[in-house]
Amino acid sequence: MSIEQKLYDEAANFVKYRYPLGWGGAAAVYTAAGSLLISVAPEVINDATHLCMETGAYLEAHKLNERVTHSICVARDDEHSEFKVLTPCGVCQERLFFWGEDVKAAVYDPDGRLIYKRLDEIQPYHWSQAYREK
Repeated sequence: MSIEQKLYDEAANFVKYRYPLGWGGAAAVYTAAGSLLISVAPEVINDATHLCMETGAYLEAHKLNERVTHSICVARDDEHSEFKVLTPCGVCQERLFFWGEDVKAAVYDPDGRLIYKRLDEIQPYHWSQAYREK
């Protein structure tokens, strides 16, 4: 089984465990050291303090001082719905760029296929290109 599929399966299984009824979502990341880290969005009272589902796993990778190589975020509308892969938002893409443009992130596909793209494919005109040595 590929690491891409394993991340999807682990995230989806975690959602089924953590959110047995109703909406559910989770993120999973894989690191160069072989860690598989899972996180969810915290439940908050004030939506201005909301964080993306991936944030906890990214912070855990930083804590462990491990380089993220793959990232996926999945959600379902309720316990009877299929899972959707959510492309990382712009803020999460910025967080992932810390580990380099070759990090692979799962992206939404309307046909439900599991597709991963490198960050430089998702965001080919990233601002950091202005600071690269030629």
